[in-house]
Amino acid sequence: MTNRNYLSLLLTAVAALSLMCAVPLTAQNEGQDMRSAPPLDPSIKTTFVHLANGAPGVLYEPVNPGPKAQIAVFVMHSANDFLTHSACTELSKRGYRVLCANDSNDKNQLFNDGILDTVLLQAKAGVNYLRKYPGVKKIVLWGHSGGGTVMAAYQNIAENGVNICQDDHKVFKCPDTLAGLPPADGVIMGDANWGLPIITLLGMNPAVGTDDAMKIDPSFDMFNPANGFDPKGSHYSPEFIKKFQAGQVKKYNAMVQLALDRWALIKAGKGHYADDEPFFIAGANFNTHTLFGADMSLMSHTEKPQQLLHPDGSITKEIVHTVRQPEFRDDRAEHTYREILKTTVHGFLTTYAMRVTDDYGYGEDDSLKGIDWTSSWSSIEGNAETITVPFLTMGMTGSYEHSMAETLYNHVKSADNTLIYVEGATHGYGTCTNCEKATGKQYGNTIKTIYDYADGWLSKPGRFM
Repeated sequence: MTNRNYLSLLLTAVAALSLMCAVPLTAQNEGQDMRSAPPLDPSIKTTFVHLANGAPGVLYEPVNPGPKAQIAVFVMHSANDFLTHSACTELSKRGYRVLCANDSNDKNQLFNDGILDTVLLQAKAGVNYLRKYPGVKKIVLWGHSGGGTVMAAYQNIAENGVNICQDDHKVFKCPDTLAGLPPADGVIMGDANWGLPIITLLGMNPAVGTDDAMKIDPSFDMFNPANGFDPKGSHYSPEFIKKFQAGQVKKYNAMVQLALDRWALIKAGKGHYADDEPFFIAGANFNTHTLFGADMSLMSHTEKPQQLLHPDGSITKEIVHTVRQPEFRDDRAEHTYREILKTTVHGFLTTYAMRVTDDYGYGEDDSLKGIDWTSSWSSIEGNAETITVPFLTMGMTGSYEHSMAETLYNHVKSADNTLIYVEGATHGYGTCTNCEKATGKQYGNTIKTIYDYADGWLSKPGRFM
């Protein structure tokens, strides 16, 4: 058996195992889409790559490279397995070189995500590898879901130096080890989430006690029918929404202050351990406790008319509405496996902590208020404010993650700044078939729609070629 055939079988087996182990929130979420790996197209060859600190990667490239192969796309998440992400195969068979990598953090669910500075150093190794690869002239970062946090932080620090994340306005400064990151030439955010600090805030459940997760305050409980919950589609009152959001910001800010206090004690030699401490927050899971995941009237459309990409490739400009269905998990916080944010004091301050004011909240459109975007160096939106390379933001209308795309677009500094929404695509890029009025006919093949558009953006004359 050749090395290439062996690798193809191995990648397919890894993808199948991921599918067997995955526990999707609902059929609509289709997180498994990003891991599925059909047999490799015969026009693509693959090579295993060992990055820094044991992080594995796979380079996908055309067997017969053409002009587009001078553009290399780097794909990585903050924690998930992205060796078989759809961008790996879809972009490489369109002519690009694509390096797909995993971070080397433990995936045993002890901690939710790797500490960001560690992941960025592994991303640095990926970009360095591509810079030295024969035939590569331009590098573009692809940020999907939590990968958006990684790629925005990486490019901002790489473009502007480590001082950009060490000013006194930051809740927690980045380390000197991030000096010298080689910058990429472009960024694509493919349904990136709000960024790890914001999704932690959005997932805060004020009904759950911080010390005893079994204690639920019914007056704050979004799963209480008396508060407007309905599994077929909730309708919360303005009074409950305001109360819930005020409870979220109060709980979140209390956790930030607690982490800062614990870190000060650790640095003074008075902590429970010499270097760091476990830091668990009950009722802090974005996939479980979001009001807009249950109430379709919240974060349901863009604030202004934006570009909407249709299955036939046509583009209209309109107020873009989500087509997603109710998406939640009514588990409160009784189970440590999925319903609790599990990190450390240092990990929380590095990756999840930012400043939020008392006027925090959101309503029917996708705008979010009360956020100090530049107070965290892991904020996608805050980092975008000083990124100058060509920037593409893609939002999927069949995903609740789509809600941040317009906000991100408004924060990007680059003069070459594009926002596009993909009609009927899920967070995993597959077609939201249960969103369709005519199943299998309304939204077409969204994988093809997404990557055909990305191909056109990447290959536009004068941008990277």
